[in-house]
Amino acid sequence: MAKTATKSAKKPAAKAARPGAKPAAKAAAKSAAKVAKPAAKVSAKKLAPKAKAKPAKKPALSLSMLKPSVNNMSVRVFARAAGLDHSETDVWGLTRSPEYMARNPAHLTPMIEDKGLPRGVLWESCAIMQYLANKHGLEKLYPKAPAKRAMIDSAMFYLIGTLYPYVARATYPVLNFPQYAGEVGHSDAHPDKKSEAQKAAIEAIAEPLEVFHSFFRNGKPFIGGKNPSIADIRLAATLEFLAVIDYALPQWAKDYMAAIEKKLGKAYAEPAGDVRGYIAYVRSQANA
Repeated sequence: MAKTATKSAKKPAAKAARPGAKPAAKAAAKSAAKVAKPAAKVSAKKLAPKAKAKPAKKPALSLSMLKPSVNNMSVRVFARAAGLDHSETDVWGLTRSPEYMARNPAHLTPMIEDKGLPRGVLWESCAIMQYLANKHGLEKLYPKAPAKRAMIDSAMFYLIGTLYPYVARATYPVLNFPQYAGEVGHSDAHPDKKSEAQKAAIEAIAEPLEVFHSFFRNGKPFIGGKNPSIADIRLAATLEFLAVIDYALPQWAKDYMAAIEKKLGKAYAEPAGDVRGYIAYVRSQANA
């Protein structure tokens, strides 16, 4: 009987101890884990090396420009309208410096610097826009179809060969820009002769301007059709200069310029603002 009592006393005691042992172990383990986790985080933060800030990536395309110029305005508008990552440097007073001349012996603006170019640089606004449109496949601004592209090219060449020389002769004297060699405005001619030449240029503007309206646009909103092309950007920018002589633009030209600015938004308005600001300054000096 004694042996039986001893066994029955031991068994209940052992069973009673087991249920209490498991919760105690679990609680201890959880408590240890809670303490260990924050400690691990702290030590990891202390031991982890600080990541170095990466230097800002330099834009691949660099544009040297003059803010008051409509030639420069064309490329500035284009780069923005195309969404190209680029930097701009105002080189006013620096285009004849040895550093600039070493890269650009023609000392002209606008000028782009791009790794893909054989000599690293390119000037002439129309050539710049054509190159960048080709490189980046910007068909909306410069169509690939041969016939459509030919009309865009023709409009630009007609502008720089016919319309712009008239605009330059009419506006440069007032803008305080140097006249081209061989022009009456550049010579020692009597002021009356210079004034006469300027007046003749102003009168000559109407004809090529009408050609853009009746031939190149031909009832379309823009030369490029429904959307402005690089030829439209170049034409609209050129017409900005005529404000300095209070040229009476035909209503279609006013509407055309307003439509381009509305279509392109800030891409047009910001560079145009620099040209308009310079014109306002020139006019204020004349009236002072």
